[in-house]
Amino acid sequence: MQLRPTIATSAGALLVISLALIGSAYSAAPLAQRMDDLAKDAIAQQGGRGITARFATNGGAPSRHPLLRGGTRLDDGTRAKVAEAISAIPGVGGVRWADGSIMAERQVVPIAPMHCQEDVEALLAARTLRFEEASSAIDPASEELLDEVAAALRPCLGSIIAIDGHTDSLGSEAANIALSKARALAVEQALFKRGIPHDGMRVRGVGSREPIDGLDEADPANRRIEFSVIATVPLAPTPVDTPGAR
Repeated sequence: MQLRPTIATSAGALLVISLALIGSAYSAAPLAQRMDDLAKDAIAQQGGRGITARFATNGGAPSRHPLLRGGTRLDDGTRAKVAEAISAIPGVGGVRWADGSIMAERQVVPIAPMHCQEDVEALLAARTLRFEEASSAIDPASEELLDEVAAALRPCLGSIIAIDGHTDSLGSEAANIALSKARALAVEQALFKRGIPHDGMRVRGVGSREPIDGLDEADPANRRIEFSVIATVPLAPTPVDTPGAR
C-alpha cells in the first residue's frame, strides 16, 4: 500500500524535526560542558569559594543561562565579581543567583522589595518570633504570629522570600551561625506547613555579623528573624544556542 502524499510529507517533516532536536542536544551538551569548565576557572580566579554554576534547566537540558549557588559567606562585591566573570564567558547568557538576584547579559537587573515585606515588618515590629532558649524550637506562643506572617506573605507567592536568622554576639560565631540558620530553617518549615512553597524560600544563617543599627552586638534584641520579599525578573532558561541539523 502506498502512502498518500500528505502522510508521507508529514512523516518526513516529523523525521527532520526529530533529527534536528537530537542533533541540537548532542551539539549543546559539549558547549555547556565547556562553559561549565570555564566557569569553574572564573570562580576560582575571583575567590568565589563555595560558589557553583549549573548550566542546565530544571529538566536537565543543557542551558547557556547558569544558575549560581553558594558563597553565602562571601561579601557582595566578591559575589558580583564572580557573576561578572562568568557572564563574560563567550556563549553565556543571563546569569542567575538561586537567591533571586539576576544578572542579565552582564548587567545587574535591580530587584524590588514588595509590599508583603512591609506587611511582615509591621507584624514583627510589634511582636517577636520567639524560640526556646539556645534552641531552634519555636515557642508555642509564636504560632499565632506565624499564621499572620504566612497570611501576609501569601499574596506575593511567586517572588523570592528570604529568611535570615540573626543572633547576638554571645558565644562562638560558629555556634551562632549554626543556631541562626537552624532557627531560619524552623521558620521556613513552619511557613511551608502554612502553604508557602519551599521553592520560593531562601534561608540564611547570619549569626552576629549584622546587628541592628545602634545596638550593641551583645544586645538580646539582635536575636531575630528578618524577611526580604523581592520581585524577580523571570528568565526562562533556553538550550545552548547552536545550529541544529537542517
